[in-house]
Amino acid sequence: MNDVSLGFTVGIIGAGWLGGSVGRALAKAGHRVIFASRHPSRIQHLPEGLPTASVGTLDAAARCNIVLLSTPFDALREIAASHGKTLAGRIVIDATNPADDTAAGREAAHTGAAELTRRLFPDARLVRCFSAVDATCIEQGHGYGETRPLGVPLASDDAGALMTVSQLVRDVRCVPVSTGPLETARLFQRGAPAFRANTHAAALRRKLGLRIAA
Repeated sequence: MNDVSLGFTVGIIGAGWLGGSVGRALAKAGHRVIFASRHPSRIQHLPEGLPTASVGTLDAAARCNIVLLSTPFDALREIAASHGKTLAGRIVIDATNPADDTAAGREAAHTGAAELTRRLFPDARLVRCFSAVDATCIEQGHGYGETRPLGVPLASDDAGALMTVSQLVRDVRCVPVSTGPLETARLFQRGAPAFRANTHAAALRRKLGLRIAA
């Protein structure tokens, strides 16, 4: 079944600069957005001027159609323990990045950051997306000093989830650039040339080593 519809409810778990920027852009596009954080008092400003956005609990965000994880990577284990069962079967967008100087960062360099998240959420429809772009570029819809729409890399083993998240990328005025299966997310994780490339789709495809679209 085609997952793409006219509107989704998107839960943002970890509504910092990136999660807040993506969530606000999605709300402006007409999606219902629930921002959630362990420190809700810090994110009360995010729904301002956005009728379809609100601040809710972590549980409410985890029960949305689509959930964006934009917390520090080290918080994922706790989220998996408390909300892993709720996230099973849901589209989960992984926008987290383990730091280089941590055990997770060293393991990510070897096995891939997406694989670490998949181990924590094995039953989720996982899509790696928004992890390789800056929040400022999401807000502006283009890379630094550029006018062409921002290219956003993404990868997933779930074709339907990939289609849905690709549409969300378009909804925030950017261009989705799929690299393929989840394992190919290594092409745009920290340390790869496409990480924080913050450029248009054609240039991003070159950095990813992908064929340039006609």
